[in-house]
Order: sequence, then structure tokens, then C-alpha cells
Amino acid sequence: MFGQATTSGTHRQAGTIGGGMAFVFGFVTYLVFLGTFLYAIGFVTGLVVPKTIDTGASAPIGQAVAVNLLLLSLFAVQHSVMARKPFKRWWVQFVVRASIERSAYVLLASLALILLFWQWRPITPIIWQATDPTLALAVLGLSLFGWFIVLVSTFLINHFELFGLHQVVMNFAGRELAEPRFKTPALYKVVRHPIYLGFIIAFWAAPVMSAGHLLFAGVTTAYILVGIYLEERDLIDLFGDEYQRYRRRVRMLVPLRRK
Repeated sequence: MFGQATTSGTHRQAGTIGGGMAFVFGFVTYLVFLGTFLYAIGFVTGLVVPKTIDTGASAPIGQAVAVNLLLLSLFAVQHSVMARKPFKRWWVQFVVRASIERSAYVLLASLALILLFWQWRPITPIIWQATDPTLALAVLGLSLFGWFIVLVSTFLINHFELFGLHQVVMNFAGRELAEPRFKTPALYKVVRHPIYLGFIIAFWAAPVMSAGHLLFAGVTTAYILVGIYLEERDLIDLFGDEYQRYRRRVRMLVPLRRK
């Protein structure tokens, strides 16, 4: 009896320690994500941060394009491959605990973005520019509104689950995660992917559109379209006919009612 109780107590203690470490990892990861997200706003809009999409060490155009495409591709591969179910099954089985799987994914995505911010090469030729101050301010406001749509859309579903904090809190509390439930709150009744819509607005609404910014906006938009295809394939597998009906009823990115 005493030996069994001691063993049980040891297991509970180990579980508590493991849950505590997972919580710390998830919390630190969330702070890294939050800092990265805020820096991304400044990086794209050119506000506040020390290095933006149009500043930094210059390089020959060919070299700058190659480096920037490599940075964008690195983020895209990490973001897409790690989000797929086969990789998640392998990842959880051999590399990380299930409770921190999302946090580890978010951390690596944040690190890929930090690398992009650090090593991005500006390409300065101007494609278009809003010379009227009022118009320039309005376009900047539209970009910031896009970022606002992104943030609000994450909270409409489950912001803290999306970025891994909810999972580590539930694990620390010894509670099971609820089964995924299909829901379409607020903006999700108008477009299927308001987060991606917000990013597209934020990236393209630029008072000054340099060639480097255009490259960034074009490649990220192309990646968003590929990401939507892959994500919707997973959602159809998960929710079946319910998601298929949603697709027929609500447009992907353009907030117009279907007939």
C-alpha cells in the first residue's frame, strides 16, 4: 500500500512538473509571438520599429530578390509543412509532447519571421506613392485596419488556442481539451477566412509601394491562396458536409453574398 501510494504520488509530481514546464514554455512562446506580431505591423507599415520593409542594408537587386524569396520560402515551408496532419502525428510521437505541439509550431513560425525581419533586403524603386498627405494617411489607416481584422478574427474563434496558450493551461490544470467544434461567429459569416483577408489588406494598402514591398505582398498573397487550399482540405476532412455547405454559402475572401 505504502509503496503504491509513493509511486502514485511520484507520478503526480512528475506530471505536475512536466505540466509546469509546458506552461512556462507555452507562456514564453506566446510572448515571443506577441512581440513578433507587433513588430510585423511596424515592419510592413514603416512605423516605430528600427528596421522596416524599406530600410536596412542594401544589396544588388538580383541578390536582394534571391535572399528575400529564400526568407519567404523558409517561412512558407515551415508554416505549411508543420500544419499538416502527417507531420503533426510524427512530431507528437517522436519530438514534442502533445500539450506543447501548437506552442512549438508558433515558436518556430515566430523565429522564421524574426529571421525574415533581420535579413530582409530592401528593394527601393517606387512602384506607386500617395503624394497627397490625406490620401497617404487614409491608406495607412486601411493597412492598420487590416491588422485589426486579423487580431479580432483570432479572438472570434479562440485566440489563445490558436497560439498554443490554451493547450498548456488546460494541461497544467489536468483537464482534457474539448473536441473541435465548427462555428462561424461574426466575420466568419461574411467571409470564410477573415484572418487572411486582413493580412491581404494590411500588406497591399501601402501609401508608398516599393518594389521590395510589392515582392513581399505578392508572394505572401500567393502563399495565402495555397494555404487556404490546404487548410480547407483539412477542414473538409474534419467537419465533412457541414464545411462543404459553409463553402457553398460563404465566399472565401470577398465579403459579398452568394445568390
